[in-house]
Amino acid sequence: MAFAPQQAILELGDGFYDPVTPATFPQTILRYRNDRAAASVGLEGLSDAEWLAHFGRFEPLPGSLPQPLALRYHGHQFRVYNPEIGDGRGFLFAQMTDTAGRLMDLGTKGSGQTPYSRFGDGRLTLKGGVREILATEMLEALGVETSRTFSLIETGESLHRGDEPSPTRSSVLVRLNHGHIRIGVFQRLAYFQDEGGLRKLTGYVLRHYFGEPDGPDAPQRLLAHVVQRTARLAGQFMAAGFVHGVLNSDNINVTGESFDYGPWRFAPSWAPHFIAAYFDHQGLYAFGRQPEAIYWDVMQLAISLRLIAEEAPLIEALEGFAPAYQREEARAILWRLGVQPRDAASDRALTEALEKALHQSGAPLDLFCFDAFGGQLPDHYGAEFDAVRGHLANYRPRKSRDHPYWRGAPCGMHIDVVESLWSAIADRDDWAPLTAKITAIRAMGEALA
Repeated sequence: MAFAPQQAILELGDGFYDPVTPATFPQTILRYRNDRAAASVGLEGLSDAEWLAHFGRFEPLPGSLPQPLALRYHGHQFRVYNPEIGDGRGFLFAQMTDTAGRLMDLGTKGSGQTPYSRFGDGRLTLKGGVREILATEMLEALGVETSRTFSLIETGESLHRGDEPSPTRSSVLVRLNHGHIRIGVFQRLAYFQDEGGLRKLTGYVLRHYFGEPDGPDAPQRLLAHVVQRTARLAGQFMAAGFVHGVLNSDNINVTGESFDYGPWRFAPSWAPHFIAAYFDHQGLYAFGRQPEAIYWDVMQLAISLRLIAEEAPLIEALEGFAPAYQREEARAILWRLGVQPRDAASDRALTEALEKALHQSGAPLDLFCFDAFGGQLPDHYGAEFDAVRGHLANYRPRKSRDHPYWRGAPCGMHIDVVESLWSAIADRDDWAPLTAKITAIRAMGEALA
C-alpha cells in the first residue's frame, strides 16, 4: 500500500502534549528494521539511509506530524498515584493509516529528554531495545495484541544504569501501535477536573479507534469497549504464559494493545506467583494476578469518566470484565492448543481443567502446548491430565501439524534464552543468533496462525 499519513492527534490541541526536540546521537547504526510491519503502513520501500534519517534523526515523515509530541498523562504506579509522569524518554513521532484502515502511531523509546524526564537521561540501553524486539516478536507469534518493534538503532553513547552492568551501549527504538492513548491520559484530565478535556478525548478515542460517533452516552460506550479489549489482552497474556511486569495504569492502552516492555518474562510453567520485575516485592503483577491488575486499572478509567458520566452505566460496563475475560482466556487457550471452540460452558470447563493440571504437574507450558497442538495429548502426560484428555476428546483440530515447525522443538523465550542472545551481542557483537531467533519465532507464528 502507499504511505497514508495522518495528523489526527492535533485535533486534541496543545493541552494534551508538548512539542519536543529529539536527541542528537553520535552515531546511528541500524540494528533492526521490521519490514513486515513497515509493509502494513507503506514504509517498507525506504532505503536504509532514509530509514536512519526518519527513525534515528527523526526527520518528519511527509504529511505526518511536523514535530514530535511528548504526551501528557498521569497514572497509578504499583497502586500509588503519580501526577509527575508523562512521556519522559519517548514521544509520538508520526501517525498513519495501515492496510486494515486503522489509525496507527509510531512512538519512540530512548529518543531524548522531554519536560517529563525528571532526573532521567531520556535514553534506552541497547539491551533494553533487544529485549523489546524479542518480547514483541514472540507475543505477535503467540496471538497476543501487541505493539510491534518497528526499528532499533544503536546510538553510540555509553549509558550508566544501576540495575545492569555499566557503562552499556545505547539505542533508540521505534514502535508501531494502534494508538498511544493510555488510561493515564484520562486520569490526568480528571485530576485537573477538566470536564471539557475529558469529553474531547472520549470523542477522539471513540471516533478514531472504535469507529463510533460522540454523544451523550459516549463515556459508557468508551468504557465498555476498553473493558472488552483489556479483558481480551488479559486472556491472551495468560494463554501465552507472559508476565508483563509493570501493569501500571499509564501502561494500559485504551485499545487493549500491550506495549512498553521492561522487566517482562515468560513463565516456565503455570505458576500463579511467578513475577517478572525484581522490584515487585508484593507480587502485585505476578502471572496469576494480571487479570486482576488490568481490571483495577480499567476501574481507574471508570473513576476518571465519573466526572462526565453517571455512575450506574459505568458500573454496568465494568461488570462485563469478568465474563469477557473468561471467554477471551478460553478462546486464546483453545487457539494455542490448535482446536476449534465449541460452546462457552465446554470451553470454560476445558480451560479450568487445563489450568489445574498445569499447576499441579508443573509441566513446562511451552512444551505442553507444543505437544498438545491439534488436541491429541501424548501418553506421557499422566493422571493429572486425565480430565483435560477427556475434554479434548470432544474438540476438533483447527489446523494440521504439517508445518515444519512441528517436527522440531518448541520455540521458547525464557530468561536464559534472552541472556544468551544478548551475550552474543555484548561479548562479540554477534547479531546472527538474534536474527536466527526472530526467524524461528516467525516460523512458530506461521505454524500457529
